[in-house]
Amino acid sequence: MMITQAYKICTNCVMDTSSPDISFDKNGVCNYCFSYLNKIRNNFNIRVKNLELEKIIKKIKSHSLKKKKKYDCLIGISGGLDSSYLVYYVVEKLGLKPLLFHVDAGWNSSISANNIEKLVDKLNLDLITKVINWNDMRDLHLAYFKSGVPSLDTIQDHAFFGAMYKYVEENNFKFILTGANFATEFIRAPLDWAYHASDTKQIKDIHNKFGERQIKFFPYYDIFRSRIYLRILKGVKMYHPLNYINYDKKNSIKTLKEKFGWQEYVQKHHESRFTAFFENYWSLKRFGHDRRKLSYSAMILSGQMKREEALNKIKEEPISNLELKKEISFVCNKLDISKSEFEEFFNLRKKSFRDYKSNYFIINFFTKVLNTLNIEKRIF
Repeated sequence: MMITQAYKICTNCVMDTSSPDISFDKNGVCNYCFSYLNKIRNNFNIRVKNLELEKIIKKIKSHSLKKKKKYDCLIGISGGLDSSYLVYYVVEKLGLKPLLFHVDAGWNSSISANNIEKLVDKLNLDLITKVINWNDMRDLHLAYFKSGVPSLDTIQDHAFFGAMYKYVEENNFKFILTGANFATEFIRAPLDWAYHASDTKQIKDIHNKFGERQIKFFPYYDIFRSRIYLRILKGVKMYHPLNYINYDKKNSIKTLKEKFGWQEYVQKHHESRFTAFFENYWSLKRFGHDRRKLSYSAMILSGQMKREEALNKIKEEPISNLELKKEISFVCNKLDISKSEFEEFFNLRKKSFRDYKSNYFIINFFTKVLNTLNIEKRIF
């Protein structure tokens, strides 16, 4: 007989028992909070971090000068806050000359396109845009709808990183800078919410079971190739500059608005219309996974949001019913499916990543090793 855990919410952040990985101490404080305290707060000294960042930038510039490179590094840009602020910071504050790399997987919002254009124009940067074959994207998306798994955004995420890693490998870039950060993203979605998007074995298994056409152009890039071949054997380094500064969301938005006329989004990651649909509706309503709790809790831990404010926000619907209907209609039209097909997908039996082939045990082993060595700091 299955025992259902009684509902409980952390007394310090807003993570709760909707996460199967959560645990609490006697005061009701969760393991996410203690992990942040031990891995981040106790080890963060702004002066030390600034010096570490200076050394990284010096190494990047020295390599570019020695190899006579046109660009110092590559930055993947989505038009969202984190990647946009990163571009501004490394160009204006650190003096780097990056090449910007954007992946168009078919779901760009008009705001994201405008935000990228403003940064490129005003900072006089070069931009490469990789457009993913839509027939491949559509068939993979629909296979994931039919599979019943929660991680419906896997295909989009894999396209982003797969295309970028392929470009880095083909063009011999040695340095990748990313806007991923602890201040707003320390808490990752539990694996039961979002399985590793880099596990090509699972993507191919789900497509083999539910796909309808041969995939010809999708940028598959396995996690082992990115972690072992690219980073270890090829020596490609990935850095997270926002983790070396006092990265503040509100101040970053203000700066981007004043300097570039940058436009803000309703929620984090909503530069993609598919992500907006997925987080505001599919993940929340079909599976009960409120992803706002992840970013709000991270911001509580980094001192950028009060717990009371976060609690009030998650009581509200993320977007209005009218906007939600528009997003659902957009997704149906884009994927060329009827509303009845959409409803059939929504009502399918819920499944887990464990129901399909994967490299879970190998990835899980390496993840634990990285966490033990304190190389990987965010919670998986």
